[in-house]
Order: sequence, then C-alpha cells, then structure tokens
Amino acid sequence: MIPLRDTIPSQSFPVVNISLIIVNSLVFFLELSLGGQLGEFISIFGVVPSRFMDSLTGGDVTGLTIVPMFTSMFLHAGWFHLIFNMLYLWIFGDNVEDALGHFRYLLFYILCGLGATLTHVFLSPLADVPVVGASGAIAGVLGAYLLLYPRSRVLTLVPFFFFYLVEIPALVFLGLWFVIQFLSGLLTVGTEASAGVAWWAHVGGFLTGMILLFPFRRRRLSHRD
Repeated sequence: MIPLRDTIPSQSFPVVNISLIIVNSLVFFLELSLGGQLGEFISIFGVVPSRFMDSLTGGDVTGLTIVPMFTSMFLHAGWFHLIFNMLYLWIFGDNVEDALGHFRYLLFYILCGLGATLTHVFLSPLADVPVVGASGAIAGVLGAYLLLYPRSRVLTLVPFFFFYLVEIPALVFLGLWFVIQFLSGLLTVGTEASAGVAWWAHVGGFLTGMILLFPFRRRRLSHRD
C-alpha cells in the first residue's frame, strides 16, 4: 500500500518537516557523490550494533560511538529507501508538527530516531551491518499521528492485480503498518536477516513516538480531527 495524502490540512507552514526532507535528500546526494568511498562512509556514520555494544560494555564510549546515533538517521541505502521514507514524512509529519510546535517536533523526531536505533541495537547486539535510514524516526511520527488523528483518512494506492485508489482510516492504515513491522521482526528473530533489516527499529520508533507524544504535545490544537 502506498499512501498519497491524508485528509487533515496543515494549520501552519511545516518548516521543520520540509527542512528534514531537504536535509535527508541533500545527504543522499552526498552519498551518491562518494563513489567507492561510500561503504567506508556508511560504516563510520551508520550505527553498527556490535561496535556500539562493544564500546558500551567496554566503557569506551567516545564521539565515534555517539555521533553515528544521530548521523545514521539521515543516511539512506538507495533511491527507494529515500523516496518512501520522505513520502511518509511528507504526508504525516506536517500534522504532527502542527500538534507539537516547530522546535518540539524537531526534538521529538530526533528522540524517536534514537529510540528506534537503540531498540534495534539491543535486540540485535551482534549485528555487524550498519543501520541507516530515517524510517525509525518517521515511525515515531506515525505513532504520534495514529494517536492524534485516528479518524483521519489516508488516500492509498493499493496494488491488487490492478491499482486502486482507496481512502483508508488512519487507524487501520497505521495499525496495519505497525502489525507488519512487528510480525516481520518476530519472523527474523535469531536469523541472519535480523542483522540486516531493522524491523525492530520501526517498532521501537513507533512506540517511542506514541509515548513521547504526551509530554511533547501542545495543550491545545487549533484544528479538529
């Protein structure tokens, strides 16, 4: 299922959300320019769970341990990875920014990304594949959106022999999205796939977003669901 738009209009210009999309896109173009050095770049600025855990358990936490926790959420593994992440952020992020306010939304986004990465690291501590992508942070945005606008509807492109346009309630669309991530995570527990696909980062980010919504949400919203 491919979301195209939701039915909740923005009440203010989503400056942070658009800035995040621009920054992610610019960083991806930087990746494309690196050529043969890209692998080393990803290894340095992506989060390698085994390396992170070695630093943590060995008491040797340095900038090389902490910095990738932030930089990894702005890196992407390919065009489809970037495009789908930015599509979800574009559709759902502006409304969450409305609800939280600009600065709090930025902080919320970053904390969701950290929560997502830590979830993956602690559930796959031996993985040596770098974790990259904004999907963990965006999962947090989806979790917040689900609580804020459960009755919103998402215009969705559904491939089933042919392509159909269907308006799906956000509660159903995002609930199904979460169930898929959770079940996919369960199916990869204890397998080599668990080291390469960050399903649990999506789950962790989603739950982090739902939890953080309450302290980050503005007391009143100027629009109705």
